[in-house]
Amino acid sequence: MTESTKKAVVLLSGGLDSATVLAMAIDQGYECHVLSFDYGQRSRTELNAARAVATALGVRDHRVIRLNLEDFGGSALTDTSIEVPEQEEEGVIPVTYVPARNTVFLSLALGLAEVLEARAIFIGVNAVDYSGYPDCRPAFIAAFEQTANLATRAGVSGQHFHIETPLMKMTKAEIIAEGMRLGLDYGLTVSCYQADDDGRACGVCDSCRLRAKGFVDAGVPDPTRYQRVTRNA
Repeated sequence: MTESTKKAVVLLSGGLDSATVLAMAIDQGYECHVLSFDYGQRSRTELNAARAVATALGVRDHRVIRLNLEDFGGSALTDTSIEVPEQEEEGVIPVTYVPARNTVFLSLALGLAEVLEARAIFIGVNAVDYSGYPDCRPAFIAAFEQTANLATRAGVSGQHFHIETPLMKMTKAEIIAEGMRLGLDYGLTVSCYQADDDGRACGVCDSCRLRAKGFVDAGVPDPTRYQRVTRNA
């Protein structure tokens, strides 16, 4: 490794968006240090997907950090007593929002970035095809980047951090097209809020709907493995 090597910390959930971001960071010449979180989420099989993606893309290192956000609850993703809805209500922050999740994730990524002397942190937030989460908005990212450069030794020493959000203004179809261009295998990813232990998607949650529509709009075959769901007429 040379002094000119660009380092980045990349947040990887195992889903479609974060996998695409990782592929984009690698394509931009970054040495990628990948960070995933076991935060008590309903579907932990996404962590298996994150490991598979990180291995397939040959990242420098991949760390999985255990957090206990299920101790707080407050989200259908961390509290099994709250049902995952099949259809989100427009204009309302959905029950799948995990309180302060991206703030926590970015804070830990910032700590790792400072230790590694990485100046870029990549996250797959999106303000176009997303579920209405407040911590996916450009205003939040800008505020966190400012905080990062005020609250760290590196930042106040003039070694500024940049929060990279390459998907922010892209549609799901555009994201998929970019991943395909980069040779990403979307069959490795898991986006479902309630995938089963084998990583098969439910096909009905908001995340599954957005993902499926993205493949249709992109004109790309959907490699997602779905559960067999029997419904009463």
